[in-house]
Amino acid sequence: MASTIKDVAKMADVSISTVSRVINDSKPVSPEARRRVLHAIEVLDYRPNEVARSLVTKKSNLIGVIVDDIGSTYVSYVLRGVEEIGRMYNYDIILLSSYGDPEVEMKFSKLLFQKQVEGVIVISSTLNQKLMYKLEESKIPYANINRFYDIEEDLTVRINYEKVSSEMVEHIIENGHSNIASIAIRKDIDRTEEKYKVDGYESAMKNHGLSTRSLYTAGITEQDVLDIANEIDDAIENGTTAFFCSQDEIAVYLINYLVDRGIKVPDDISVTGFGGTGITNIYRPKLTTVKIPYYDIGAVAIRKILKVINKEEGLEERILLPVQILKRDSVKKLN
Repeated sequence: MASTIKDVAKMADVSISTVSRVINDSKPVSPEARRRVLHAIEVLDYRPNEVARSLVTKKSNLIGVIVDDIGSTYVSYVLRGVEEIGRMYNYDIILLSSYGDPEVEMKFSKLLFQKQVEGVIVISSTLNQKLMYKLEESKIPYANINRFYDIEEDLTVRINYEKVSSEMVEHIIENGHSNIASIAIRKDIDRTEEKYKVDGYESAMKNHGLSTRSLYTAGITEQDVLDIANEIDDAIENGTTAFFCSQDEIAVYLINYLVDRGIKVPDDISVTGFGGTGITNIYRPKLTTVKIPYYDIGAVAIRKILKVINKEEGLEERILLPVQILKRDSVKKLN
């Protein structure tokens, strides 16, 4: 049978309120009484009721994290930053995976509220607006880390997609390319980061007086790329020598398609990606890409939430993180 707070008080020869003060570190207790209480807790292997304790102290030291797919590489990279910084500040993570079901996410929010979490982080590739409204109503600090959608919230952590996209296209132009096409995801483009990537591409091209050619897929799967094969072929037939892709997956599937057609990368066509995911380190040719600091995004997001919880000063509403262009083997320097 588990020990109770009464058992601890009896063994330490103190009142129950004194034991509570030691556990919660709420009021001064004499060194001798504290020593006896801690000794009794150790001997009896007493475990406080964390739910009841959180109701009293208003501190659960829990952060809830809702993800759309725990098997996603994107989620795992961001989650590592969340978990490591949370552990550094003695916070535990309650991790829940919805697999993209918006109704399940709503149920998860209720569960996290019941668990008295002090903050919530949503890591997703989709946008559940009902969930955002629910979190807003709860008054609990939260952050929405989204792979695609442009989220305008107080605790947003993002990168300057337009600027780095422009810099990537500048890198392609510096290597002698002037006929460059872009490939991005069309779905909800006015609400996603894809718009900023295309804007960056078009800005760099126009700065050099070059014509633009923007292609659009329905998503990031191999079939999505194959569905626009005719447009890709048409671009190549009209002199395109390089493709700026808005996602690493699109770039990799594009390279596969080109190779299947006997077109070599980068000898015949240059290709760049966006993301810096693990596959770009092992794929050949090594993909020139934008390395998004996924770990830092997760780490900064939970740190901002902890600042709100602890009422710390100096909280920036929207943080822009620095990014790096990995200049590798998939861009050929033209003579």
